Amino acid sequence: MTIEFEKNVRTGLIGEIRQYFQKELDQDIGDLKATLLLDFILKQIGPSIYNHAVHDVQTRMQEFVSELDGTCFEPETLFPTP
Repeated sequence: MTIEFEKNVRTGLIGEIRQYFQKELDQDIGDLKATLLLDFILKQIGPSIYNHAVHDVQTRMQEFVSELDGTCFEPETLFPTP
């Protein structure tokens, strides 16, 4: 799965990378280097982050579903359970 962003989001991320290099590393990098770094991150690191997020959501959804009996159950008073 390829992680892709809309053009305006991608442009913002490239700007964030450039700002990071300037502020933290005192290096001025151009759009090309920032774009190459973003592409590397999305290709090599992005899937791990994405998979971890999906796992977290699956865990939370399973917890939510397991709590349904306690939060959505209403005892029946007209027809006793056998």
